[in-house]
Amino acid sequence: MSDDEKSPVAVAIRILGKDYMVSCPTGEQASLISSAKEVDEKMREIRKIGKIIGSERIAVITALNLANELNTANAQVAVIDTDIIKRVSELQKKVDSTLKRINSELS
Repeated sequence: MSDDEKSPVAVAIRILGKDYMVSCPTGEQASLISSAKEVDEKMREIRKIGKIIGSERIAVITALNLANELNTANAQVAVIDTDIIKRVSELQKKVDSTLKRINSELS
């Protein structure tokens, strides 16, 4: 991989009508642009409600809301992981039991 492929690239994004140049790892531009669009949409929703004034406060509330969504999603993933582990363990026990039965019948 050449140094140019490792170098971050500058990506232009727009949030609440303001343009920003953000450094981004090569190949991650589409993800950054998508994230910026999501942040912009969330900030516009909060601004539309009208109770929060000022871009900085809107940004903080947006960040808190997104962090809460991430925490909720992570908790859901943990529950799903636990369920999958339990099911795989149960299947493993059934497979082991079946193999023991087959081996005893063949002996």
